[in-house]
Amino acid sequence: MENIPSILADLALILISGGVMTILFKWLKQPVVLGYIVAGFLVSSQISLTPTISGTSDIGTWADIGVIFLLFCLGLDFSFKKLIKVGQTAAIAAITIITFMILLGFLVGVSLGWGIFNSLLLGGMISMSSTAIIIKAFDDMGLRNQSYTRYVFGILIVEDLIAILLMVLISTLAVSKSFEGESLIMAILKLIFFLVVWLIGGIYFIPIILRKAKKVLNDETLLVFSLGLCFGMVLFAKTVGFSSALGAFVMGSILAETLDAERIERLVRPLKDTFGAIFFVSVGMMVDFAVITQYIVPIIIITLAIIFGQIIFGTCGLLLANQPLKTAIQSGFCLTQIGEFAFIIAMLGINLKVIDPFIYPVIVAVSVITIFLTPYIMRFSEPAYNFISSHLPESWANAIERRSTSGKSAHVQNVWYSLLSQIIRIIFVYSMLTIAIELLSIKYFIPFVTSKIEGYWGAIVGAGITILIISPLLRAMVAKKNHSLEFKYLWKTSKYNHAPLLATILLRFFLAATFVYFILLKTAELLHINIGFLFIAAFVICAAIIIVLMLRSRRIKLYSITLERKFMHNLNSREYEEIKKSRAKEVFGKKELAKSLSAHDLHLVDFEVPQFSKVIGYTLRRMNFHQKHGVYVVSIMRGKQRINIPSAEEVIFPFDKLLVLGSDEQLKSFSDALNTNNEEWVRDTKNTGVVIEQFQISEKSTLAGKPISQSGIKEHSKCMVVGIEHEGTTLMNPSPNTVIQTGDFIWIVGEAQKIQELMKNCESIYVLDQQ
Repeated sequence: MENIPSILADLALILISGGVMTILFKWLKQPVVLGYIVAGFLVSSQISLTPTISGTSDIGTWADIGVIFLLFCLGLDFSFKKLIKVGQTAAIAAITIITFMILLGFLVGVSLGWGIFNSLLLGGMISMSSTAIIIKAFDDMGLRNQSYTRYVFGILIVEDLIAILLMVLISTLAVSKSFEGESLIMAILKLIFFLVVWLIGGIYFIPIILRKAKKVLNDETLLVFSLGLCFGMVLFAKTVGFSSALGAFVMGSILAETLDAERIERLVRPLKDTFGAIFFVSVGMMVDFAVITQYIVPIIIITLAIIFGQIIFGTCGLLLANQPLKTAIQSGFCLTQIGEFAFIIAMLGINLKVIDPFIYPVIVAVSVITIFLTPYIMRFSEPAYNFISSHLPESWANAIERRSTSGKSAHVQNVWYSLLSQIIRIIFVYSMLTIAIELLSIKYFIPFVTSKIEGYWGAIVGAGITILIISPLLRAMVAKKNHSLEFKYLWKTSKYNHAPLLATILLRFFLAATFVYFILLKTAELLHINIGFLFIAAFVICAAIIIVLMLRSRRIKLYSITLERKFMHNLNSREYEEIKKSRAKEVFGKKELAKSLSAHDLHLVDFEVPQFSKVIGYTLRRMNFHQKHGVYVVSIMRGKQRINIPSAEEVIFPFDKLLVLGSDEQLKSFSDALNTNNEEWVRDTKNTGVVIEQFQISEKSTLAGKPISQSGIKEHSKCMVVGIEHEGTTLMNPSPNTVIQTGDFIWIVGEAQKIQELMKNCESIYVLDQQ
């Protein structure tokens, strides 16, 4: 009989023990992660009564693959758009928690005599709550739909991103063996650079590839292709000096923005569960019962630090983000455990020899205790809130209440800040992409061209092609926002704004010319040309001329706009598809369409903006009235000028009269944000020229098959879509990505003449006039 390879015997033992413990812990209604850890402990060399693993090195490799799958699936569920959507509330709370928990962990470690490195990494490990355990607890306890859970998920998203950054810093620390500020800053800048390039490049190209190959992408090919992308990014991340976990996480985040994200996640889940089980079993195998016995007091101290620290700092973080006391306390009580990231960071620290080995079993023991206690601690949030609220000084309670109600519309940027923040974002993104292209060109492309085309012509061709490739990026960097409403408003408001506004253009022009100059300079160096003052002056002049030609080229302008639109389409494709498939929340029969406005108590009301209102100087986009209050700003009356269906970049001025569509409740909320009184509402809107009408999309309509954002209804016809009825289902307040289909009934707000012209131009069928 042939000898069975040790790796097969070890794998069988791991899966059998893991499967048995999974069934047992499911029966006990405990997280299966605990079962895997216990299974690993049972098959380790410390237990003589059970079979043991013989080849720990092979299991370590499989555990590393498990980490890759865990981080890949975490990235699939992450999405940087989610990070943007959770907003500053989650960011403020997460940064507060992580900062003070790292400090608390450091103080605990130092007080225990564990040294600087051990104490710092202990702080990092206890600052990250477990996403998997919290989701499991919410599902088991039926809390998934509670209002505070969205803040908890937002905090977890930010913590996941910071955990990735922490792993990069640990790797840097392992190389330098000291806290060198310069090396840490360079590591962070390097991480940001690669993240921007990877994400933008991936989101631009990968969805296009998936769409082109859609006909041949069955489950098998999609799974293999996705895993190929994942491990390819892992290999690339390792090559440029990052961890494999970062590469897997980034590729998951890129694929999260594609239409196939959920399908990929479903296909990968069995592999993630299998290799994840091996990872958690390997965690249990590294538990040393003798070390746990020796460090039982530190384990208890760290456990208490996590529980009370997360509750206190989580509550304070959400209070700083202007959330109500009850929401803050409930969220804080949900974060009192450590899990997968603590294991990954601890294992990384040990492999890189940054921390002492005894830290690992201590962290595993703390994790087991905190995971076990999680559901019980969650149940204490309500009694804790009742106790605190009844004993809290009245002045404190009033202050918290004022912050939670006033903060909702307080964090808005003025016009200057709005313009500058957009320009800085444009410079940052396009500079990162330009630098990446130039580095690749100088290192690989230009030398390749010069090897094929000898002499100066090869260098000229290589540099010329590189400049052509980056030209749409440089043009966008210089030209974008120069004709925006914020720019025009600031230019007209005061002559003292002219100089700083021109400075923003000249600064970007100089930066773009610097990128071109850099290409010319490096090309000359490759040709071994002695560069003197005259050469430098000539290069500077050439760079400036090239940028001017880029700005005047209509073809480059069109190509730049096309690139940006393709990227935004890919970025929003998943959201667009979800909106297309989603069912509306409010349903009416076709016969009741004519009554839907009155059924929702929707009407048009005039508001006058008070002189000292908080909304003055901000654009409609920044105020986001529709998202916050559910209303539409249909028209703005400014002196004798009426702006019907204003654009999102329209700035609000004192004494503007805003014509707003909404229900009584929505209008009351809007009135409070505007700092007006109910008696100031003006409901006589007969002279506004604005009506609400409905028409049906015919087969010949030019609107059929187009998203609202691309239909031109607002841009060209100055009208606004406030509702769509599709196959008997009405969607009020539709998203700009909602597709208009043949047979749909469209609710339109606008000037009567504009609506009639729209109906005539798009060959749609008139249904009724609502006003």
